[in-house]
Amino acid sequence: MADTPPKSPASPAPRTPSSAGSHAAAAPAAPATPAQATSPRALAAVPASVGVLEADASVHQLPTGAISDTASLTSSIFRYRVENGRRYHAYKEGSYYMPNDDRESERLDLQHNLNLLMQDNQLYICPAGKDPDKPLRRVLDGGCGTGIWSIELADECPETAVVGVDLSPIQPGFVPPNVEFFVDDLEAEWTYVSRFDLVYLRHLNGSIRDWDRLVGQAYQHLAPGGYLEMCETVSPLRADDGSLPADSALGRWSRLIHDAAAAFSSPIDAALRHRQRMADAGFRNVTQVEYRWPTNPWPRDAKYKDVGSWCYFNLLDSLQAASLFLFTNVLGWSPDAVEVFLVDVRKDLKNRNIHAYFPVLVVYGQKPE
Repeated sequence: MADTPPKSPASPAPRTPSSAGSHAAAAPAAPATPAQATSPRALAAVPASVGVLEADASVHQLPTGAISDTASLTSSIFRYRVENGRRYHAYKEGSYYMPNDDRESERLDLQHNLNLLMQDNQLYICPAGKDPDKPLRRVLDGGCGTGIWSIELADECPETAVVGVDLSPIQPGFVPPNVEFFVDDLEAEWTYVSRFDLVYLRHLNGSIRDWDRLVGQAYQHLAPGGYLEMCETVSPLRADDGSLPADSALGRWSRLIHDAAAAFSSPIDAALRHRQRMADAGFRNVTQVEYRWPTNPWPRDAKYKDVGSWCYFNLLDSLQAASLFLFTNVLGWSPDAVEVFLVDVRKDLKNRNIHAYFPVLVVYGQKPE
């Protein structure tokens, strides 16, 4: 199998409102203004259309010295940390183990296309906004990464105000007028003024310690009838036919990364309990859909062979990123030992006789009206 990434697609095909479930209303209004948000934690705008969650002047009076305080905060957000040749976020340093450099941004965009392919070209699968009488007015993209999901939703639904939040200001500066990005911590207290019709949380494994609190905050900040949708992979890898030996490099890596993340207090099997925690929070009609990401194009089914190709390159780009931090900081390995180990892991990833896959769980529920 040649190490050339899948072309940016043919599949998934370019989306239109009709092919993506017609999220937008039939006659779009003028571009919406992103939902107003307030936060006492940060008041300064930062470059490239990314803000540290700004305060509503009608609610909070800027304290004396706020300009110098927020300038210092803004500067610290861009004071990235470099470790083992990879760049990491500065705001709430150490709370997330994946890097935020250009290489990781490219992987996140590739992973977005993998999600689109998995979900038949839909940005999300819950019923939010699909009733013409109940259009999406405000949407929160929590842990938005490069902002690609927010931007595509804003393009598709120009009447919807989209807010993207992440620990890193790595989103582009040129964005639709109805999307806005902020630097903030999803696990801190949410202080949004306006409620959302959809809260979307995708691939937050490794960054969340208290999932129950996160789901509870999403519930509180949804409008009646609004939806929460969460999408996560589940670790460790599985192979239903026994083709992933426990002593193989890929099998060992999968268990080690699972155990290290748990020791880091950011379990990567948290999605197994998402359905129950959403029900406990008060959501109704809680629905779970399971997909699979094959580790390479081993399946016979054409769609999952394609999914496997995209997943293979996603894994190749994430192996070092995830392993370096967790193996060196949690398991006590040296960087050289990690790199040597990953050589054999990559060989196993190429092996189409290993029929391994990640379960991917999409769970959504509705706040009662």
